[in-house]
Amino acid sequence: MLNMLNRRQLLSLAAGGAALATLADADKAQAQVASKARIVIIGAGAGGTALANRLVSRLDGAQITIVDPRKDHLYQPGLSLVAAGLKPANYVVSKTTDWLPKGVTLIAEKAAEIDAEAQVVTTEGGQKLEYDFLVVAPGLVLDHDAIDGFSLDMVGENGIGALYAGPQYAAATWKAAQKFSETGGVGLFTRPATEMKCAGAPLKHTFLIEDIMRTAGTRGKAEFVYAAPQGALFGVPIVAEKVRMIFGQRGIDTRMKHTLRSIDAGAKKATFADADGIDVEMEYDYLHVIPPQRAPEVIRQSGLSWADKWTDQGWVECHKESLRHLRYDNIWALGDVAGVPKGKTAASVKWQVPVVEDGILAAIEGRDLRETYTGYTSCPMITRVGRAMLIEFDYNNNLVPSFPGVIAPLEELWISWLMKEVALKATYNAMLRGRA
Repeated sequence: MLNMLNRRQLLSLAAGGAALATLADADKAQAQVASKARIVIIGAGAGGTALANRLVSRLDGAQITIVDPRKDHLYQPGLSLVAAGLKPANYVVSKTTDWLPKGVTLIAEKAAEIDAEAQVVTTEGGQKLEYDFLVVAPGLVLDHDAIDGFSLDMVGENGIGALYAGPQYAAATWKAAQKFSETGGVGLFTRPATEMKCAGAPLKHTFLIEDIMRTAGTRGKAEFVYAAPQGALFGVPIVAEKVRMIFGQRGIDTRMKHTLRSIDAGAKKATFADADGIDVEMEYDYLHVIPPQRAPEVIRQSGLSWADKWTDQGWVECHKESLRHLRYDNIWALGDVAGVPKGKTAASVKWQVPVVEDGILAAIEGRDLRETYTGYTSCPMITRVGRAMLIEFDYNNNLVPSFPGVIAPLEELWISWLMKEVALKATYNAMLRGRA
């Protein structure tokens, strides 16, 4: 069917897909539930904001409070585009308050303490917020200090990039990557040993910089090396094999089971630990750093984390289908901080939010759950400027395409790029408003 569509029809498909995603839940008008419940949401990112909008429309009389000091809301899926010079830094930035609904109280402070027994959240400024229901959605933190010799002020200089750290660092990453694309040398592209948000991002950056050099006619000047602690290039085996094949076709080398430990920026040398823990030194002209990622300290100190897994990372102990805490039945985890096998993407949040919403409403109404989270995760895997694979999968690593028969998930297609370039942000914005 795809070959029968022209570019205008494909554009309409992408735009239509965004519109359908936007309107899917808007058409399901539901009666409000009367409640005086005190609901505290830690985090005004994608998950917390979307949930707040949905709860305001569903609850009559509830007291909903969001705790988050960040003035800016970041459209994080766009950072990889900024780091490849395809979008300006301001493409990913908006104001936190632009997305919050009337009827929600924003406390612009960090959450400093969670007492799950007393059902109290204490803010950094000393405010104590009692709650009936708590949703923890603070995102995650980037542990740059775990890499000896690295600091964020290095990004953009001496061939160092780090797109995850924010829009200004993504833009600085392009500065370093652009110089590498012109002069060549050895490019090292890394990922951490921990769980991470959007595990496809390191691959996207590798693909994009390689393609930019190929288009510019400078590819012959460069050696590309992808170094990662894992034994496979992606967590879904069939996708990992497809990426391995593309790497082979494009001459991108790999160093699997190699974990970045330290950087000597002056000498342009990076030290990795191999599978046996032995140090391996590699020289580079361009180094892309993605540091270990962990739950924020307030979560790790709260007693809400798993005790028997991810102990160095602190993800919240919760049921993988309901996202409800396993020991505190009035607490839910949402987004990056949730301790589930999959789900650290914005697309995952889109499917998690209705589950948490339903869980809170079920608790208020005294009924059974109606919604479950299947582990849905989406990765528009950009492989070239103008080409991508729209990869969607669940907890069981099953591919679950949204457009079966139209968009083949393991083919590098223009329409999949268009989904990333046009439809994704529109759908994301609709999600923030609680409409997708």
